[in-house]
Amino acid sequence: MKNIVITGAGGVLCSAFAKFLAEKGNNIALLDINFDSANKVAEQINKNGGSAKAYKTNVLDKENLNGVHKQVLKDFGKCDILINGAGGNSPKCTTTNEIFEKNFENGDENITFFDLDKAGFQFVFDLNILGTVLTTQVFAPDMIGKKGCNILNISSMNAYRPLTKIPAYSAAKAGVSNLTQWLATHFAKENIRVNAIAPGFFVTNQNKALLFDENGNATKRTQKILNATPMGRFGDEKELLGALEFLTDSEKSSFITGVILPIDGGFSAYSGV
Repeated sequence: MKNIVITGAGGVLCSAFAKFLAEKGNNIALLDINFDSANKVAEQINKNGGSAKAYKTNVLDKENLNGVHKQVLKDFGKCDILINGAGGNSPKCTTTNEIFEKNFENGDENITFFDLDKAGFQFVFDLNILGTVLTTQVFAPDMIGKKGCNILNISSMNAYRPLTKIPAYSAAKAGVSNLTQWLATHFAKENIRVNAIAPGFFVTNQNKALLFDENGNATKRTQKILNATPMGRFGDEKELLGALEFLTDSEKSSFITGVILPIDGGFSAYSGV
């Protein structure tokens, strides 16, 4: 049994992680700025005989993280596995068009690269990168001197091939992949493995507006995504669980660290030709 801390635990993907890992008999600390979402997941886990608790957490506030850490220590003990799942994009950092058009008319709903909001761009970087750094600073000390501990970050296919319209998110996830490799090297002598998964296209609360219109119909972007994915469909969150289990199992993946594993239905393998 492991004590597992998951940030962004109220989201579609990380809540699936939490439920899966709880079924394996682990204690799950669900950290999310949206306490209600995380608490619903905790209640489901506990109702099914698992062990979980939700904590309202701001991964950009180290003082708050330290307070949550103390609560987790009291409730479960030291963290064995940390999953840095908190992340996301901002509409303020999404361009209207994929390619710059010189004669494009700006407006409240029309955003070019030159209109991208500085504060929004900073928020995306902070949430994805700084949120991972601060959470690791707070929980990784629990792992020093212990066996079987590891960290799993959530990167993205954006890290390999930047997607149009979302430059901040793409660049930030590239930073998460790079940080994963840096941390893996830094903690290697302490036997703390650090890896990441890079999901391809999964439907979540954060990307629904880009993938489907208000009537639930697929957008042109969705059609382009599926055409560029050899398997021709979106992934299901359950299809991340095998990689999750493997990379967090310190027996099965004891010599694997610094790896970013694509789970993308072949998207990264397809050249478009």
